Amino acid sequence: MKEKVYIETSVVSYFTSKPSTDIIIAGRQEITRKKWPHILDVFDTYISALVLQESEQGDSEAVQKRLEALADIPVLSITGDAEELASKLILEGPVSEKSPEDALHISIATVNGMDYLLTWNFAHINNAQIKSKIVTRIEKHGYQCPLICSPEELLGE
Repeated sequence: MKEKVYIETSVVSYFTSKPSTDIIIAGRQEITRKKWPHILDVFDTYISALVLQESEQGDSEAVQKRLEALADIPVLSITGDAEELASKLILEGPVSEKSPEDALHISIATVNGMDYLLTWNFAHINNAQIKSKIVTRIEKHGYQCPLICSPEELLGE
């Protein structure tokens, strides 16, 4: 049985976006482009209705590229359990009330039993100071937290 990976919006955005002039973002884009086919092959991958909603925003050409990349990936629903856990992550910390979508990504991956939550969001999700607090809060509510990582961390070199 393959391990399950929840792909957060930042990953598909880096995969499909035009090359950035910012060297760090450009590097992350290249890593994502190289690893994307391997991720789809080695893991059972999932997105959520939230990923689709976020992917439908912005430039129409970019939207089309994101939606094409996501077309064959199963979509997880936003359940009441996920919404409740997201609210708790915000109310109890560590997720800021200014980032409710981030709390919902974490919660959707969690309640659906994902092994990994794949993200390039280092500000609010894949942040060393926040990750341990996310794990603690999720476990407090009876769930097992998926391992939060970037595509590079998931597959290494």
